[in-house]
Amino acid sequence: MSETPDQDLSGVAETLLIPLYNRAMESQRADAIMKDEKAVALVTQMTYDFDQVRKIRMAEGNKVARIMLTREMDRYARDFLSRHPEAVVVHIGCGLESRFERVDNGRVEWYDLDLPDVIRLRRKFIGDEGERYHLLGCSVLEDVWLEAVKVHSQRPFLFLAENVFVYFMEAQVKALVLRLRDHFPGAELVFDGWTPFFVWLGNRQLSSSKFAGLLHWGFWRSQALEGWGEGVHMLGQWGFFDQPEPRMDSFRWIAPIFRLFKPMRIFHFQLGKAAR
Repeated sequence: MSETPDQDLSGVAETLLIPLYNRAMESQRADAIMKDEKAVALVTQMTYDFDQVRKIRMAEGNKVARIMLTREMDRYARDFLSRHPEAVVVHIGCGLESRFERVDNGRVEWYDLDLPDVIRLRRKFIGDEGERYHLLGCSVLEDVWLEAVKVHSQRPFLFLAENVFVYFMEAQVKALVLRLRDHFPGAELVFDGWTPFFVWLGNRQLSSSKFAGLLHWGFWRSQALEGWGEGVHMLGQWGFFDQPEPRMDSFRWIAPIFRLFKPMRIFHFQLGKAAR
């Protein structure tokens, strides 16, 4: 492969290389929380200077937490597909994730959505579309992708957004959530949300890298989102210390802080009610 990803990516789009690298490193551990062999292959194939990622000062606990979050997002997808085997899943900000391959039940209609430059990279390094697998190259804040997926409007919808909304402004996230509610009543939305302090901390952590200052949206209480509009209802949430994880044992001392202040969690929302 002669072209490098940084010739195609910049700003927020380039941040996809951080979780990709972390998944690749995790997958090579004997005690890996999850395996992503495709991430290992991609990091090996790419000629991108991953020193840009390595120099980010990320504590071991933070790396483990990010892998746990990815694993939990997979679990939410599998759970939804167990309830709705022929559902439609839209993976917002898919990056170079291989989630479809990990959770595919053989019946789901899957859309990976990201910026055009990212989708070009997916086609180059991962492959093109299939019978039930589709690529959407545009911003999720645009309306053009809605028409592509609305052909399945009679089927249940799940929207997944991992490490995406934190890069948007609150008004953008709110407008998107309400647009999803209006176009896909009864759909479910799963995303990770940060508190404003954790957003500040994240920007501080990235301050010496080329990814500095990219994090924006945080919120203190999930009830604030339920106040955005009728039918926006939280179904549940998940935190890093909700269940035992051996790799986090040495960080158990911060568990009470995480349970009290909930700096980063996964939130599961229902958006309106499906028409009967």
